[in-house]
Order: sequence, then C-alpha cells, then structure tokens
Amino acid sequence: MRLIDTKGSNLVFVLCVPRSGSSLTTVMLQNHSKISAMQEMWFLLSLYDLRQRKSRPFGGTDILHKFFNGVLTDELFERACRAYALEVYNGLLYSGESSLVVDKSPRYYLILEFLDRLFPEAKRIWLTRNPLDIAASYKKVHKHLGDPFDLLETLNSDRLNMKAVDMTAGLLRYARYFSGASPHAIHVRYEQVASEPRQELTRLCRFFGVEYEEGMERYGDAVRSGEAAQFFSMGVGDPFLARHAEPHRQSIGRWHEILTREEAIRYCHVIGARIFHELGYAEELADAEKRLGITVPDDPDEQLMERLSRQLADAAGYDWQPGYQLRADHDPGRMSVSLDAEHAITPEVMRLQMMLRSLEMRLEKCYRERDEYKARYISLRRKTDRLKAWIPFGKRLSRLAFGISGEGGHKR
Repeated sequence: MRLIDTKGSNLVFVLCVPRSGSSLTTVMLQNHSKISAMQEMWFLLSLYDLRQRKSRPFGGTDILHKFFNGVLTDELFERACRAYALEVYNGLLYSGESSLVVDKSPRYYLILEFLDRLFPEAKRIWLTRNPLDIAASYKKVHKHLGDPFDLLETLNSDRLNMKAVDMTAGLLRYARYFSGASPHAIHVRYEQVASEPRQELTRLCRFFGVEYEEGMERYGDAVRSGEAAQFFSMGVGDPFLARHAEPHRQSIGRWHEILTREEAIRYCHVIGARIFHELGYAEELADAEKRLGITVPDDPDEQLMERLSRQLADAAGYDWQPGYQLRADHDPGRMSVSLDAEHAITPEVMRLQMMLRSLEMRLEKCYRERDEYKARYISLRRKTDRLKAWIPFGKRLSRLAFGISGEGGHKR
C-alpha cells in the first residue's frame, strides 16, 4: 500500500471556489477503485485556526493564543499539523484499497501558504467555471434551500459575507496562485468535465499516475456501494448532484436566466474583465457584454476587494501574502524538527526558539498596550479641550443669567 509522505505524495487537493463543480468532479473520482474521496473535508482550516485568537466555550482564549503563538515555534506548529493530517489521510487509505486521497475543500484559498508548507508536492486540481455561472449557482441553490439570495446585497454588505469573498477575492486569489507553471498542478474546466467527462477523467488519472477505469463518469451506477453511500451521506456540496447518474450540460451558460441584469452587471464590474480572460472565458465575457449592453473594465473593484479583505482579516485573522503563487520548493524535512541527523534541530536550539518566540509575544503585547494607552490619552485630551472651549462661554452665560434675575433671584 502506498502511503502519503511528509511532502504530500499520493495526496490530491481539489481547489476552487464553491459552486464550481467540485462535487461532480469528486464523485466521479471516488468511483475509481484506487481513489478515496469524500464530499468535503475542510479540516486543515481547523488546524490553521488553532493559532487564531477566538473565544472558546471553556475559556482560555489568551492562554491558547500565547501557547500556539508564543510557546510553539512556526516549525513545531507546522510539524504537529502535518503529523495530524498524515494520520487522517493515511487512516483513510488504511480503511480501504485506495492508494490516493482526494481532499476537496473549496475554501482552502484561505490558507494556500499553509497548504504549501505542509504538503508542497501534493497534486492540485485547479477547477474553474464561468464566474457568472458560479454566481447564478449560488442564487439557484439558496432558492432551493428556501434562503433568499440577493447578489447585490451580498456584494455590498458591511459585514463579512463569505459568499462575497468566494466569488471575488477567493476567485482572484486562486487565479494568482495558479498563474505559474507547476508539475504539481493541473487546470480543469467545469464545462469540459460536464461535456466530455471520460476525456477529462482520463487526463486526471494520467496526472495522478493511475489508469482510467471504465464507467467512472457514471457515478449513479455505484451509488449503492459503501464509498458512494459515505460520499452522499455527508449531505454537503451540490444538493442537485444525486438527481443525475452522470454529468450533463444543463447548468452551463444559464446565468442570464437566473441573475437579474443589475446583478450580472454589478458582478462583472466587481471582478473585472481580466479574470475572465485569465480563466479562459473570454468568449463567455464577450457574450455577456453583448447581452447586457456594457463594456466591462479590465481591473476589479479594488475598493470592494480591500473592504472584503479587511472584513476577513478582522473577523477571522487571515492575512494573505499579496500575489502569492504556488510554491513546491518547501522542504518539510528542513523546515521542521526532524529526526534526520543531518537536519535535526537540537533541544538547545528549540529551547532558544521558544524563548525568543515568547519574548516576541511579550514585546508585541507591550506595543499593543502602549498604543491602547496612547489612544485613550488622545481621546481624553480631546474631551478636555472641548470642555475648556466651553468655559469662557459658560462664564458669560452665568453673568447674563445673574443680571436678569438679580441678586436675590427675583425677576426685575
């Protein structure tokens, strides 16, 4: 049995924003006898979140934050996360006859740097879809669930809305991430998967190093098998997937039947024309411009992107590297506490690293407290200045009142 190693061999990530066809792609892949794929995992996000400052029902928010960010070095934290993830992924392999694990988690765009450091040589499927059809799919699914979805309201919300981040900043981030060539990545378009599933599955299998198996695309035929039952039992992903037994083209190019004209125009202006060209949807953009009677500017709405990024950072603590691209040159053996004698970090070095990290946390706290005290001082000083400004006027008002009422307080 082939297992996943520390660099990510035999591990596959399906990377795309939600509503891009990842459920369809994954359900066909799990129909292969050598591939273990679940509906959704997302668990690497939970590992990354261990370092975020968030409240827990049992308390200890500051204690946990200091431990994960002060006591543990970056290298030790990532080594621990990698070890946990390996136990999970390889446990899935042990439970069956598979030799590959597929982790389909659309919002991994939040942690691409973390992903690369943990498993630099894992295979990555970059799945794209016409952005307008993505927006329409959100609206269609929410209508099915009885949850009204207004695209304009979603994009303009003053509060963090992850659907807005998915369709804008998340989409653009994936495009930057995959903008360079990499032997560990393959680009797949939803439209091709739906139209020519056998051809696309053959290409994916070749990329993984396994042979295409006859009938993989007819996922409905295997719905009663154990793995398929587990896949559908999770109840996440595309709620319409189980209505069909194999791929179809019914959802391609239907955006103009679902989105209002105002929604389509606003969304195109938000993400800009360039992303359509980069993803290979120049013809679809030209058709949309003709239908809507507009010309979409090349650049995205930077003000909206900045607002969404700020909302995300404030709410969840995610801080992205601008323009980050896929990197496969991370070496987990050199970056972490290794048992390999050549690369091993001595206990003394580890102790010094932890001490330095703790001192950095204390220094950061001092700076934070200094800024808080400074802000409070400025606020009090402004209040004092306003009160002083009123004092001369207050004296004149007192004299005027005294003159009107007289010394005894009787009206003259």
